[in-house]
Amino acid sequence: MTLTAEDLLAISQMMEEMLDRKLDARLKPIEHELKVLKAEVKDLKGEVKGLKAEVDGLKAKVDGLKGEVKGLKAEVDGLKAEVDTLKTEIHQIKLFQENIIMPRLNDIEACYTSTYQRYKDHADRMEQTYEDVALLKKVVASHSEMLQRAGIA
Repeated sequence: MTLTAEDLLAISQMMEEMLDRKLDARLKPIEHELKVLKAEVKDLKGEVKGLKAEVDGLKAKVDGLKGEVKGLKAEVDGLKAEVDTLKTEIHQIKLFQENIIMPRLNDIEACYTSTYQRYKDHADRMEQTYEDVALLKKVVASHSEMLQRAGIA
């Protein structure tokens, strides 16, 4: 059997159709996978854009925080300087207290203590002194009255 050109052409067309169907059958899942991948890539691009926006927002917040931290550092440095000044002043106050105030207070205490001791030692005499003064007042009043009656005063 001899094949004519037409037969060969028909066989060739049949083989092409068969190959096309087989190729289509094999390519359709790949095309489907590509479509799915394209959709996923598109979703990922959207998510990446969202992430970029969030990152930009975070960068802005971090920059703001950096500025605040710099401000806080400056305040802390100022507070450190004030604390150092206060330490110096407290040291000077302590020295003044130790060298000037405490010796004077000790002198005042000694003076009051000795005065108190004297008054305490003579406290019982004070009562007698009050009685003596009261008696003297009566005697003086009585003598003044007598002198007035006698016409001497």
